[in-house]
Amino acid sequence: MDKFKFEKLIIWQRAMDFGETIDGFANSFPEKEKFNLSSQIRRAADSIALNISEGSIGQTNLEQKKFLGYAIRSLAEVVTCLYKSEKRNYITKPKFNQLYEEAYQLMNMLIAFRKNVK
Repeated sequence: MDKFKFEKLIIWQRAMDFGETIDGFANSFPEKEKFNLSSQIRRAADSIALNISEGSIGQTNLEQKKFLGYAIRSLAEVVTCLYKSEKRNYITKPKFNQLYEEAYQLMNMLIAFRKNVK
């Protein structure tokens, strides 16, 4: 389909997948977190792809860089939520390590992509 510019971006595709992974993980949180940490990590993870797409549509390169910065901040928020999840024993160490590594790879991609926007 790929009618929008951002749909072709590997980084957007990865961010979309990461958001779905985080959403599935957040389903395992206790009920008391439904409107707290669970909601926060989902919104932050979804915000990554949302900002990539928003920055790529009809914006100047400066605007695109700004929105990529927002995506990077959202990813940092997800990582902090992962740490909170670990401290509250909502996540196993292997699962934390897996999600952390995915986040780290996505962060590197975002930073590299932003550097290449002229």
